[in-house]
Amino acid sequence: MANASTLGKMSPQLLKVVERAKQEPEGRFHSLAHLIDVPALERAYRRMRKDAAVGVDGVTKEQYGQDLERNLRDLHERMKAKRYRHQPIRRVHIPKEGGKTRPIGIAAFEDKLVQDVVREVLEAIYEQDFLDCSHGFRPKRSAHDAIRVLDRIVHRGEVSWILEADVVSFFDSIDRKKLKEMLEIRVADGSLLRLIGKCLHVGVLDGVELSTSESGTAQGSVLSPLLGNVFLHYVLDLWFEREVKSRLRGRATLVRYCDDFVIGFEREDDARRVMAVLGKRLGRFGLALHPDKTRLIPFRRPPAGQQSGKGPATFDFLGFTLYWARSSKGRWGMLCKTRSASLRRNIQSVYAWCRRHRHLPVKVQHAALKRRIQGHFNYFGVSGNFRSLLLIIEQAKRSWYKWLCRRSQRKRLTWERFEDLLRDFPLPRPRIKVRIWGP
Repeated sequence: MANASTLGKMSPQLLKVVERAKQEPEGRFHSLAHLIDVPALERAYRRMRKDAAVGVDGVTKEQYGQDLERNLRDLHERMKAKRYRHQPIRRVHIPKEGGKTRPIGIAAFEDKLVQDVVREVLEAIYEQDFLDCSHGFRPKRSAHDAIRVLDRIVHRGEVSWILEADVVSFFDSIDRKKLKEMLEIRVADGSLLRLIGKCLHVGVLDGVELSTSESGTAQGSVLSPLLGNVFLHYVLDLWFEREVKSRLRGRATLVRYCDDFVIGFEREDDARRVMAVLGKRLGRFGLALHPDKTRLIPFRRPPAGQQSGKGPATFDFLGFTLYWARSSKGRWGMLCKTRSASLRRNIQSVYAWCRRHRHLPVKVQHAALKRRIQGHFNYFGVSGNFRSLLLIIEQAKRSWYKWLCRRSQRKRLTWERFEDLLRDFPLPRPRIKVRIWGP
Protein backbone atom coordinates (compact mmCIF):
# COMPACT_ATOMS: atom_id res chain seq x y z
CA MET A 1 0.00 0.00 0.00
CA ALA A 2 1.28 3.45 -0.89
CA ASN A 3 1.87 5.57 2.21
CA ALA A 4 0.84 9.18 2.79
CA SER A 5 4.24 10.72 2.01
CA THR A 6 4.45 8.80 -1.27
CA LEU A 7 0.91 9.75 -2.28
CA GLY A 8 1.64 13.40 -1.50
CA LYS A 9 4.29 13.47 -4.26
CA MET A 10 1.97 12.08 -6.95
CA SER A 11 -0.03 13.96 -9.55
CA PRO A 12 -3.87 13.87 -9.25
CA GLN A 13 -4.00 11.56 -12.26
CA LEU A 14 -1.63 9.06 -10.65
CA LEU A 15 -3.65 9.19 -7.44
CA LYS A 16 -6.66 8.05 -9.45
CA VAL A 17 -4.60 5.11 -10.76
CA VAL A 18 -3.66 4.21 -7.17
CA GLU A 19 -7.29 4.24 -6.04
CA ARG A 20 -8.49 2.19 -8.98
CA ALA A 21 -5.67 -0.33 -8.51
CA LYS A 22 -6.77 -0.77 -4.89
CA GLN A 23 -10.45 -1.14 -5.74
CA GLU A 24 -9.94 -3.40 -8.77
CA PRO A 25 -7.13 -5.88 -8.01
CA GLU A 26 -8.02 -7.83 -11.16
CA GLY A 27 -8.56 -4.76 -13.35
CA ARG A 28 -6.51 -3.81 -16.42
CA PHE A 29 -5.37 -0.29 -17.29
CA HIS A 30 -5.92 0.68 -20.91
CA SER A 31 -4.88 4.34 -20.75
CA LEU A 32 -1.63 5.14 -18.95
CA ALA A 33 0.80 6.63 -21.48
CA HIS A 34 -0.86 10.06 -21.27
CA LEU A 35 0.36 10.27 -17.64
CA ILE A 36 3.91 10.61 -18.97
CA ASP A 37 3.86 14.34 -19.68
CA VAL A 38 6.28 17.25 -19.23
CA PRO A 39 5.44 17.71 -15.49
CA ALA A 40 6.10 13.99 -14.93
CA LEU A 41 9.45 14.28 -16.71
CA GLU A 42 10.29 17.32 -14.58
CA ARG A 43 9.49 15.36 -11.41
CA ALA A 44 11.85 12.64 -12.62
CA TYR A 45 14.53 15.28 -13.27
CA ARG A 46 14.21 16.60 -9.70
CA ARG A 47 14.62 13.05 -8.33
CA MET A 48 17.89 12.41 -10.20
CA ARG A 49 21.13 12.61 -8.22
CA LYS A 50 23.50 15.42 -9.15
CA ASP A 51 26.54 13.15 -8.92
CA ALA A 52 25.08 10.19 -10.82
CA ALA A 53 27.42 8.41 -13.24
CA VAL A 54 27.02 9.51 -16.86
CA GLY A 55 25.99 7.28 -19.75
CA VAL A 56 27.37 6.98 -23.27
CA ASP A 57 26.48 10.60 -24.11
CA GLY A 58 28.46 12.01 -21.16
CA VAL A 59 25.63 14.40 -20.21
CA THR A 60 25.28 15.31 -16.52
CA LYS A 61 22.20 16.53 -14.69
CA GLU A 62 23.65 20.03 -14.53
CA GLN A 63 24.28 20.14 -18.27
CA TYR A 64 20.80 18.79 -19.10
CA GLY A 65 19.21 21.33 -16.76
CA GLN A 66 20.82 24.35 -18.42
CA ASP A 67 17.92 24.42 -20.87
CA LEU A 68 15.59 22.13 -18.96
CA GLU A 69 12.21 23.26 -20.30
CA ARG A 70 13.25 22.96 -23.95
CA ASN A 71 14.94 19.60 -23.37
CA LEU A 72 11.92 18.12 -21.58
CA ARG A 73 9.47 19.37 -24.20
CA ASP A 74 11.64 18.00 -26.98
CA LEU A 75 11.85 14.63 -25.23
CA HIS A 76 8.09 14.55 -24.67
CA GLU A 77 7.37 15.37 -28.32
CA ARG A 78 9.65 12.54 -29.49
CA MET A 79 7.93 10.12 -27.12
CA LYS A 80 4.46 11.15 -28.34
CA ALA A 81 5.52 10.85 -31.99
CA LYS A 82 7.18 7.46 -31.27
CA ARG A 83 10.54 8.88 -32.39
CA TYR A 84 12.22 8.34 -29.02
CA ARG A 85 15.08 5.82 -29.07
CA HIS A 86 16.88 4.53 -25.99
CA GLN A 87 20.65 4.94 -26.31
CA PRO A 88 23.00 2.02 -25.57
CA ILE A 89 23.78 1.37 -21.91
CA ARG A 90 27.34 1.88 -20.71
CA ARG A 91 28.53 -1.16 -18.76
CA VAL A 92 30.93 -0.91 -15.84
CA HIS A 93 32.21 -3.76 -13.69
CA ILE A 94 32.08 -3.53 -9.89
CA PRO A 95 34.55 -5.81 -8.06
CA LYS A 96 33.07 -8.67 -6.03
CA GLU A 97 34.56 -11.21 -3.68
CA GLY A 98 36.62 -13.99 -5.17
CA GLY A 99 38.01 -11.79 -7.95
CA LYS A 100 34.64 -11.68 -9.75
CA THR A 101 32.84 -8.56 -10.92
CA ARG A 102 29.21 -7.39 -11.00
CA PRO A 103 28.18 -5.77 -14.31
CA ILE A 104 26.25 -2.52 -13.82
CA GLY A 105 24.42 -0.74 -16.63
CA ILE A 106 24.48 3.06 -16.75
CA ALA A 107 21.93 4.71 -19.03
CA ALA A 108 22.22 8.15 -20.62
CA PHE A 109 20.65 10.92 -18.54
CA GLU A 110 17.65 11.38 -20.82
CA ASP A 111 16.98 7.63 -20.77
CA LYS A 112 17.10 7.68 -16.97
CA LEU A 113 14.27 10.25 -17.03
CA VAL A 114 12.17 8.03 -19.31
CA GLN A 115 12.80 4.97 -17.14
CA ASP A 116 11.87 6.90 -14.01
CA VAL A 117 8.55 8.20 -15.31
CA VAL A 118 7.67 4.66 -16.46
CA ARG A 119 8.64 3.39 -13.00
CA GLU A 120 6.40 6.03 -11.39
CA VAL A 121 3.36 4.94 -13.40
CA LEU A 122 3.94 1.22 -12.86
CA GLU A 123 4.62 1.73 -9.16
CA ALA A 124 1.23 3.40 -8.72
CA ILE A 125 -0.34 0.11 -9.81
CA TYR A 126 1.98 -2.54 -8.43
CA GLU A 127 2.46 -1.04 -4.98
CA GLN A 128 -1.17 -1.99 -4.43
CA ASP A 129 -0.49 -5.55 -5.63
CA PHE A 130 2.84 -6.44 -4.02
CA LEU A 131 2.66 -8.61 -0.90
CA ASP A 132 4.09 -7.79 2.51
CA CYS A 133 6.87 -10.36 2.05
CA SER A 134 8.51 -8.06 -0.55
CA HIS A 135 10.80 -5.34 0.83
CA GLY A 136 13.36 -4.43 -1.82
CA PHE A 137 13.28 -1.10 -3.67
CA ARG A 138 9.83 -0.17 -2.43
CA PRO A 139 8.71 3.15 -0.88
CA LYS A 140 9.34 3.35 2.87
CA ARG A 141 10.67 -0.23 3.02
CA SER A 142 14.24 -1.27 3.64
CA ALA A 143 16.58 -4.20 4.24
CA HIS A 144 16.31 -3.45 7.96
CA ASP A 145 12.53 -3.98 7.75
CA ALA A 146 13.11 -7.40 6.18
CA ILE A 147 15.41 -8.39 9.05
CA ARG A 148 12.86 -7.08 11.58
CA VAL A 149 10.28 -9.46 10.10
CA LEU A 150 12.70 -12.34 10.53
CA ASP A 151 13.35 -11.32 14.12
CA ARG A 152 9.62 -11.23 14.91
CA ILE A 153 8.86 -14.70 13.56
CA VAL A 154 11.96 -16.17 15.24
CA HIS A 155 11.04 -14.50 18.54
CA ARG A 156 7.50 -15.93 18.32
CA GLY A 157 8.88 -19.44 17.85
CA GLU A 158 7.65 -19.84 14.26
CA VAL A 159 11.06 -20.79 12.84
CA SER A 160 13.01 -24.00 13.34
CA TRP A 161 14.44 -24.27 9.81
CA ILE A 162 15.73 -21.64 7.38
CA LEU A 163 15.87 -22.04 3.61
CA GLU A 164 18.60 -19.68 2.42
CA ALA A 165 18.31 -19.13 -1.35
CA ASP A 166 20.44 -17.46 -3.99
CA VAL A 167 19.27 -16.89 -7.58
CA VAL A 168 22.02 -17.07 -10.18
CA SER A 169 22.41 -13.80 -12.19
CA PHE A 170 18.79 -12.84 -11.59
CA PHE A 171 18.60 -9.59 -13.59
CA ASP A 172 20.47 -11.10 -16.54
CA SER A 173 18.18 -14.16 -16.53
CA ILE A 174 14.76 -12.47 -16.59
CA ASP A 175 12.72 -13.86 -19.49
CA ARG A 176 11.48 -10.72 -21.28
CA LYS A 177 8.63 -12.53 -23.02
CA LYS A 178 7.29 -13.88 -19.73
CA LEU A 179 7.82 -10.48 -18.07
CA LYS A 180 5.71 -8.88 -20.82
CA GLU A 181 2.97 -11.46 -20.22
CA MET A 182 3.04 -10.65 -16.51
CA LEU A 183 2.82 -6.90 -17.16
CA GLU A 184 -0.14 -7.45 -19.50
CA ILE A 185 -2.12 -8.91 -16.60
CA ARG A 186 -2.51 -5.34 -15.29
CA VAL A 187 -1.32 -3.11 -18.15
CA ALA A 188 -3.23 -3.11 -21.44
CA ASP A 189 -1.84 0.19 -22.76
CA GLY A 190 0.16 -0.74 -25.86
CA SER A 191 2.03 2.57 -25.95
CA LEU A 192 3.36 2.09 -22.41
CA LEU A 193 4.29 -1.53 -23.08
CA ARG A 194 6.22 -0.49 -26.21
CA LEU A 195 8.06 2.13 -24.18
CA ILE A 196 9.01 -0.51 -21.60
CA GLY A 197 10.23 -2.68 -24.47
CA LYS A 198 12.48 0.14 -25.68
CA CYS A 199 14.00 0.36 -22.21
CA LEU A 200 14.65 -3.39 -22.22
CA HIS A 201 15.81 -4.08 -25.78
CA VAL A 202 18.89 -1.85 -25.84
CA GLY A 203 22.48 -2.42 -26.73
CA VAL A 204 25.21 -2.61 -24.11
CA LEU A 205 28.50 -0.80 -24.66
CA ASP A 206 31.28 -2.58 -22.77
CA GLY A 207 34.44 -0.59 -23.51
CA VAL A 208 34.32 -0.31 -27.31
CA GLU A 209 32.28 -3.49 -27.87
CA LEU A 210 28.53 -3.11 -28.50
CA SER A 211 26.41 -6.19 -27.79
CA THR A 212 22.74 -7.09 -27.48
CA SER A 213 20.89 -9.71 -25.46
CA GLU A 214 17.50 -11.37 -25.77
CA SER A 215 17.01 -11.76 -22.03
CA GLY A 216 17.47 -9.81 -18.84
CA THR A 217 17.21 -6.22 -17.72
CA ALA A 218 20.27 -4.10 -16.99
CA GLN A 219 21.23 -4.21 -13.32
CA GLY A 220 21.70 -0.65 -12.15
CA SER A 221 19.00 0.93 -14.33
CA VAL A 222 16.22 2.98 -12.76
CA LEU A 223 13.47 0.66 -14.00
CA SER A 224 15.08 -2.74 -13.36
CA PRO A 225 14.30 -3.07 -9.61
CA LEU A 226 10.57 -2.58 -10.19
CA LEU A 227 10.49 -4.98 -13.14
CA GLY A 228 12.42 -7.50 -11.03
CA ASN A 229 9.85 -7.17 -8.27
CA VAL A 230 6.99 -7.67 -10.75
CA PHE A 231 8.68 -10.80 -12.11
CA LEU A 232 9.23 -12.36 -8.68
CA HIS A 233 5.79 -11.25 -7.49
CA TYR A 234 4.26 -13.70 -9.95
CA VAL A 235 7.04 -16.31 -9.95
CA LEU A 236 7.61 -16.57 -6.19
CA ASP A 237 5.44 -14.43 -3.90
CA LEU A 238 1.97 -15.32 -5.17
CA TRP A 239 2.95 -18.96 -5.71
CA PHE A 240 4.21 -19.29 -2.14
CA GLU A 241 1.26 -17.43 -0.61
CA ARG A 242 -1.54 -19.07 -2.61
CA GLU A 243 -0.27 -22.53 -3.49
CA VAL A 244 2.47 -23.51 -1.07
CA LYS A 245 1.41 -22.29 2.38
CA SER A 246 -1.99 -23.95 2.24
CA ARG A 247 -0.32 -27.37 1.72
CA LEU A 248 2.10 -27.10 4.62
CA ARG A 249 1.51 -28.64 8.05
CA GLY A 250 3.22 -25.85 10.00
CA ARG A 251 3.80 -22.13 9.70
CA ALA A 252 6.13 -20.71 7.06
CA THR A 253 7.18 -17.16 6.14
CA LEU A 254 8.84 -15.82 3.01
CA VAL A 255 11.01 -12.70 3.40
CA ARG A 256 12.28 -11.25 0.12
CA TYR A 257 14.45 -8.27 -0.77
CA CYS A 258 14.36 -8.20 -4.59
CA ASP A 259 16.12 -11.46 -5.63
CA ASP A 260 17.60 -12.12 -2.17
CA PHE A 261 15.21 -14.17 -0.03
CA VAL A 262 14.93 -16.62 2.84
CA ILE A 263 12.01 -18.77 4.01
CA GLY A 264 11.49 -19.65 7.66
CA PHE A 265 9.71 -22.93 8.50
CA GLU A 266 8.26 -24.31 11.69
CA ARG A 267 8.59 -27.95 10.56
CA GLU A 268 11.48 -29.76 8.91
CA ASP A 269 9.26 -31.86 6.62
CA ASP A 270 7.64 -28.69 5.21
CA ALA A 271 11.06 -27.15 4.63
CA ARG A 272 12.33 -30.17 2.74
CA ARG A 273 9.21 -30.36 0.56
CA VAL A 274 9.56 -26.72 -0.48
CA MET A 275 13.29 -27.12 -1.01
CA ALA A 276 12.54 -29.98 -3.42
CA VAL A 277 10.13 -27.97 -5.60
CA LEU A 278 11.57 -24.44 -5.39
CA GLY A 279 14.23 -25.00 -8.04
CA LYS A 280 11.68 -26.53 -10.41
CA ARG A 281 9.33 -23.58 -9.91
CA LEU A 282 12.04 -21.02 -10.69
CA GLY A 283 13.29 -23.12 -13.59
CA ARG A 284 9.92 -22.80 -15.34
CA PHE A 285 10.66 -19.07 -15.66
CA GLY A 286 14.30 -19.30 -16.68
CA LEU A 287 15.78 -18.83 -13.21
CA ALA A 288 18.20 -21.11 -11.37
CA LEU A 289 19.23 -21.50 -7.74
CA HIS A 290 22.94 -21.38 -6.98
CA PRO A 291 23.81 -24.95 -5.89
CA ASP A 292 26.48 -23.86 -3.39
CA LYS A 293 24.65 -20.87 -1.91
CA THR A 294 21.20 -22.43 -1.51
CA ARG A 295 20.87 -24.54 1.61
CA LEU A 296 18.51 -25.69 4.33
CA ILE A 297 19.77 -25.19 7.89
CA PRO A 298 18.35 -25.90 11.37
CA PHE A 299 17.64 -22.67 13.24
CA ARG A 300 15.58 -23.66 16.25
CA ARG A 301 15.96 -21.95 19.59
CA PRO A 302 18.72 -23.61 21.68
CA PRO A 303 17.57 -25.69 24.67
CA ALA A 304 16.74 -23.71 27.78
CA GLY A 305 19.39 -25.57 29.76
CA GLN A 306 22.19 -24.54 27.40
CA GLN A 307 24.02 -21.87 29.35
CA SER A 308 26.64 -20.66 26.88
CA GLY A 309 27.80 -20.71 23.30
CA LYS A 310 25.89 -20.09 20.08
CA GLY A 311 22.97 -21.80 18.45
CA PRO A 312 23.12 -24.67 15.96
CA ALA A 313 23.76 -22.73 12.73
CA THR A 314 24.06 -19.35 11.04
CA PHE A 315 22.83 -17.94 7.76
CA ASP A 316 23.58 -14.86 5.67
CA PHE A 317 21.00 -12.34 4.54
CA LEU A 318 21.41 -8.84 3.09
CA GLY A 319 25.03 -8.47 4.12
CA PHE A 320 24.51 -9.75 7.68
CA THR A 321 25.19 -13.08 9.34
CA LEU A 322 22.30 -14.02 11.66
CA TYR A 323 22.71 -16.44 14.54
CA TRP A 324 21.39 -17.48 17.94
CA ALA A 325 23.21 -16.09 20.98
CA ARG A 326 22.55 -15.27 24.60
CA SER A 327 22.02 -11.63 25.49
CA SER A 328 23.65 -9.87 28.44
CA LYS A 329 20.49 -10.71 30.42
CA GLY A 330 20.92 -14.42 29.69
CA ARG A 331 18.07 -14.73 27.16
CA TRP A 332 18.40 -16.53 23.85
CA GLY A 333 17.70 -14.41 20.81
CA MET A 334 18.64 -13.93 17.18
CA LEU A 335 21.57 -11.54 16.81
CA CYS A 336 23.58 -10.39 13.82
CA LYS A 337 26.98 -9.24 12.72
CA THR A 338 28.36 -7.92 9.48
CA ARG A 339 28.92 -10.81 7.08
CA SER A 340 32.62 -11.67 6.83
CA ALA A 341 32.71 -11.05 3.08
CA SER A 342 31.00 -7.65 3.48
CA LEU A 343 33.40 -6.69 6.26
CA ARG A 344 36.42 -7.75 4.25
CA ARG A 345 35.18 -5.96 1.13
CA ASN A 346 34.67 -2.68 3.00
CA ILE A 347 38.11 -2.84 4.65
CA GLN A 348 39.75 -3.53 1.29
CA SER A 349 37.76 -0.75 -0.36
CA VAL A 350 38.89 1.85 2.19
CA TYR A 351 42.48 0.61 1.93
CA ALA A 352 42.45 0.88 -1.87
CA TRP A 353 40.89 4.36 -1.74
CA CYS A 354 43.55 5.62 0.68
CA ARG A 355 46.27 4.23 -1.57
CA ARG A 356 44.89 5.80 -4.76
CA HIS A 357 44.17 9.20 -3.21
CA ARG A 358 47.04 9.58 -0.75
CA HIS A 359 48.37 12.70 -2.51
CA LEU A 360 45.13 14.66 -2.13
CA PRO A 361 45.01 17.35 0.59
CA VAL A 362 44.29 15.86 4.02
CA LYS A 363 41.08 17.87 4.29
CA VAL A 364 39.78 16.40 1.03
CA GLN A 365 40.76 12.86 2.05
CA HIS A 366 39.08 13.32 5.42
CA ALA A 367 35.77 14.45 3.90
CA ALA A 368 35.71 11.51 1.47
CA LEU A 369 36.62 8.96 4.15
CA LYS A 370 33.92 10.30 6.45
CA ARG A 371 31.30 9.80 3.74
CA ARG A 372 32.42 6.25 3.02
CA ILE A 373 32.59 5.20 6.66
CA GLN A 374 29.35 6.93 7.62
CA GLY A 375 27.55 5.26 4.72
CA HIS A 376 28.72 1.89 6.06
CA PHE A 377 27.59 2.77 9.60
CA ASN A 378 24.17 3.92 8.35
CA TYR A 379 23.48 0.43 7.01
CA PHE A 380 25.44 -1.88 9.30
CA GLY A 381 24.95 0.18 12.49
CA VAL A 382 22.26 -2.10 13.88
CA SER A 383 21.84 -3.19 17.46
CA GLY A 384 24.17 -6.06 18.34
CA ASN A 385 26.73 -5.24 15.65
CA PHE A 386 28.92 -2.72 17.50
CA ARG A 387 32.03 -4.93 17.43
CA SER A 388 32.02 -5.03 13.62
CA LEU A 389 31.75 -1.24 13.50
CA LEU A 390 34.75 -0.91 15.81
CA LEU A 391 36.78 -3.14 13.53
CA ILE A 392 35.87 -1.02 10.49
CA ILE A 393 36.98 2.23 12.10
CA GLU A 394 40.21 0.77 13.46
CA GLN A 395 41.14 -0.67 10.07
CA ALA A 396 40.25 2.63 8.37
CA LYS A 397 42.61 4.48 10.72
CA ARG A 398 45.43 2.02 10.00
CA SER A 399 44.91 2.27 6.24
CA TRP A 400 44.82 6.08 6.29
CA TYR A 401 47.94 6.22 8.47
CA LYS A 402 49.86 3.81 6.25
CA TRP A 403 49.23 5.72 3.05
CA LEU A 404 49.73 9.15 4.60
CA CYS A 405 53.15 7.89 5.65
CA ARG A 406 53.92 7.09 2.02
CA ARG A 407 53.07 10.52 0.64
CA SER A 408 56.70 11.54 0.97
CA GLN A 409 60.04 9.93 1.76
CA ARG A 410 61.42 13.07 3.36
CA LYS A 411 59.36 13.25 6.51
CA ARG A 412 57.76 10.24 8.14
CA LEU A 413 54.44 10.62 9.97
CA THR A 414 54.56 9.09 13.46
CA TRP A 415 51.53 7.49 15.07
CA GLU A 416 51.56 10.22 17.73
CA ARG A 417 51.37 12.93 15.08
CA PHE A 418 48.65 10.97 13.30
CA GLU A 419 46.58 10.92 16.51
CA ASP A 420 46.98 14.71 16.67
CA LEU A 421 45.75 14.86 13.08
CA LEU A 422 42.71 12.75 14.02
CA ARG A 423 41.77 15.30 16.67
CA ASP A 424 41.56 17.94 13.95
CA PHE A 425 40.05 15.58 11.38
CA PRO A 426 38.10 12.97 13.37
CA LEU A 427 36.58 9.95 11.67
CA PRO A 428 32.98 8.96 12.53
CA ARG A 429 32.49 7.18 15.83
CA PRO A 430 30.86 3.74 15.74
CA ARG A 431 27.23 4.23 16.64
CA ILE A 432 24.13 2.06 16.59
CA LYS A 433 21.66 3.87 14.36
CA VAL A 434 19.00 1.22 13.74
CA ARG A 435 17.15 -0.83 16.37
CA ILE A 436 16.03 -4.17 15.02
CA TRP A 437 15.91 -6.71 17.80
CA GLY A 438 13.17 -7.10 20.32
CA PRO A 439 9.70 -8.61 20.85
